[in-house]
Amino acid sequence: MAQTIEPRDRLIVALDIPGVADAEAMIARLGDSVSFYKIGYQLGYAGGLSLAAELARAGKKVFVDLKLHDIGNTVARGVESVAKLGATFLTVHAYPQTMKAAVDARAGSNLKILAVTVLTSYDDNDLKDTGSRFGVSELVAMRARQAQAIGIDGLVCSGEEAANLRGIVGTGMSLVTPGIRPAGNAAGDQKRVMTPARAIAAGADYLVVGRPVMEAADPKAAADAIVAEIKAARGAL
Repeated sequence: MAQTIEPRDRLIVALDIPGVADAEAMIARLGDSVSFYKIGYQLGYAGGLSLAAELARAGKKVFVDLKLHDIGNTVARGVESVAKLGATFLTVHAYPQTMKAAVDARAGSNLKILAVTVLTSYDDNDLKDTGSRFGVSELVAMRARQAQAIGIDGLVCSGEEAANLRGIVGTGMSLVTPGIRPAGNAAGDQKRVMTPARAIAAGADYLVVGRPVMEAADPKAAADAIVAEIKAARGAL
């Protein structure tokens, strides 16, 4: 994992907005404070994939968070389509067949594949309800090792798992951490949350932040504050 990433590029703002016009207004409001955006289901299904291509052409980085999981051929075709958008990151669920199909399909492009280990809204009880015999930490570790062996570029994990995963995968994979809540912000529906400084100290490379920026009275100031916290945390390492 390269250590030359600028603090601003480590913040990924989640455009969890119902429409492209509102997303464009927020992007304009954030200006140069944000260089990296995430487009997930809500916006993606409302024209957001076209916006992803526009952002890439404008020099922004884009994280397409579709969490693909299907038969290999279907995953591969989806990866090829997203690669053409100029996106930087694309998520798939960390199942071996899915990951292998995605890695093979992104060959020849600049797209990086991230594997989602365990959603940050899950805890041990939620996994038990799915029939899993593993707890969160065990399942995350197992999937991380599989992802590394397959050639996945990075992992999506909570801040709680970041330090442990660094010990498992070393510095060759990016760790992208959602569930980030600056001090004083409500956890909302996330069960495994962490402040920006703590997540960076734990080994995260990129922080995904949605509501604390999007719902702030001054989104630009909120983004600037998070970038400053990232910069300070990196300087303390």
